[in-house]
Amino acid sequence: MKIDFSPPDINEDDITAVSETLRSRWITTGARVLEFEEELAKWCKTAKVAALNSATAALQCALEILAIGPGDEVITSAYTYTASASVICHVGATPVIVDVLPDSYDLDPEAVVNAVTRKTKAIIPVDIGGVMYDYNTLRAVVNTAPVFRKYEPRPGTLQELFTRLPIIADSAHSFGATYHGQPSGSVADFTAFSFHAVKNLTTAEGGALTWRRGLGDGAPNALLSGEALDEEIYRRIKLYSLHGQDKDALAKSQGGWEYDIIAPLYKCNLTDIAAALGISQLKRYEQTLNRRRELVDLYTDLLTAGAAKGGYDLDILAHTKGEDTKSSMHLMMVRLLGRDDAFRRRLIIAMADRDVACNVHFKPLPMLSAYAMLGFDIANFPNAWSRYENEVSLPLHTLLTDEDVKYVCDCFAEAYAQSL
Repeated sequence: MKIDFSPPDINEDDITAVSETLRSRWITTGARVLEFEEELAKWCKTAKVAALNSATAALQCALEILAIGPGDEVITSAYTYTASASVICHVGATPVIVDVLPDSYDLDPEAVVNAVTRKTKAIIPVDIGGVMYDYNTLRAVVNTAPVFRKYEPRPGTLQELFTRLPIIADSAHSFGATYHGQPSGSVADFTAFSFHAVKNLTTAEGGALTWRRGLGDGAPNALLSGEALDEEIYRRIKLYSLHGQDKDALAKSQGGWEYDIIAPLYKCNLTDIAAALGISQLKRYEQTLNRRRELVDLYTDLLTAGAAKGGYDLDILAHTKGEDTKSSMHLMMVRLLGRDDAFRRRLIIAMADRDVACNVHFKPLPMLSAYAMLGFDIANFPNAWSRYENEVSLPLHTLLTDEDVKYVCDCFAEAYAQSL
């Protein structure tokens, strides 16, 4: 039996939807992208969503919308994928990487407080494995800590909507999750989603940016509000995604051929082909989440029973925290308590020998060459190292059967014993 880590779940309806788009002869950004955006906004309970070609582009657009650039600092977590920090570099700002909480994958709010300077312009927390970050706690710290009085919004920009640091969620993992009853996308100020091939919902490559209704915190002299603000943010994102061109191909095809370039911007638009796949996947996304929940519950039961029987100790990522806070169940993350990096590596190889593909989420940013060269040292991030050194992500996707999960857990028990 061969168990892949996270193959895309593509059915005949998905293939038909993409084929119909190809036959329509309109394959770039058009009506299907608009439809996809509308359906995503319904899921997120937000006024607007802007579809883009990646979550990375979405994060960068959020920074651009807030006029963050050279001379500014943005705080993010040591325990994340490079996109959370690389976009800060892309806009010319300085990434400020801080540690996670002890015994947690979550950005430490107190570490954020200690990292704030007058140059700080935003915070990028991360939703790990599909579990949403504790935004209320971070927002409370942002609103009350005296250090945040240092926040100085740049005049004439959307920073003026805030009297405290804006929160931009890296929610690449959490589309479909809820936090105290609120869907991912409606909690942080801005939220970036990924629809990459390994995500719960895929467009092959793709992402989206959304923002909560009533963006900002009632700051005086705010530039815009309500529907006008939503439309302006959406307009600006679309400009960033299409070279700064004030008309997309669909608008030009309808007789208005002439266009202007407002600024020399980027190219990160989503295509109708990708959107067609996303629309089709959205139609069954509730069933997708339900099945992932069943798989996580089965994994948890079997691994817990195996640990009791085998005498090993595991820390399994908790995907549900009460009735109104639920994960999107993106990753089956397990920590091998009392074991080190060398043991974890032996176990993953032993699993591969049994044709079960595993992964690790994540290698902390300070361990990567790009961030080490910026002066970050993993020795200064002990909590991130502690989470990383014995974490293993087991296969989790909706092509798995219950028997597949049982096989993975049996292999895990054998591989653990072999790795001692």
